[in-house]
Amino acid sequence: MNKIIADVEALRDSRLVVWSPEQGQRLLRSGYYGKPLGVPKPKEDFDSPLVLDPIEGVYLLEKGMIRVFSGAEKREIGLQELRSTSSGILEGFEERYTVYRDLRERGLVATPGIKYGCDFAVYRGGPGVDHAPFIVQVKKVDESLSASEMVKAGRLATTVRKTFIIAMVGDKGIKYLGFTWWKP
Repeated sequence: MNKIIADVEALRDSRLVVWSPEQGQRLLRSGYYGKPLGVPKPKEDFDSPLVLDPIEGVYLLEKGMIRVFSGAEKREIGLQELRSTSSGILEGFEERYTVYRDLRERGLVATPGIKYGCDFAVYRGGPGVDHAPFIVQVKKVDESLSASEMVKAGRLATTVRKTFIIAMVGDKGIKYLGFTWWKP
């Protein structure tokens, strides 16, 4: 990796935007990063900005694939500042980032899982290439999961035909627990 592909603007609401469609297309194609504004399933070139989740932004900045700028003066933001800002805005950022990075390093594509009511949708190939076989909820090792949360997750995962995974983050790393439901 280690090649800057795009210049990104940090917005106050924690989103990161690649205004150049050409840079956005290169970034999306380099590993399914971001989402083109107003393009639900980009299979061809697009002529709109690419929006990055803060977790993706921190990962890409850490990998040297983007540069991030802020404000009217276009001041460059470093990794520690972006990470600190993201931590202040997103609850559970550090745990979620740890899982995101682990999934990416395993060669999987993790995208925001908001439409599934979880932290990540995880693909083997990428959005538009295949369907996400997994949905992932990140928890701290000492954090509980209520019975009603488990039932909701199970019903959702069954409905969308995905394996529900809890990623538990602690001092000793990440433990993944996968749940599948079946009918007797």
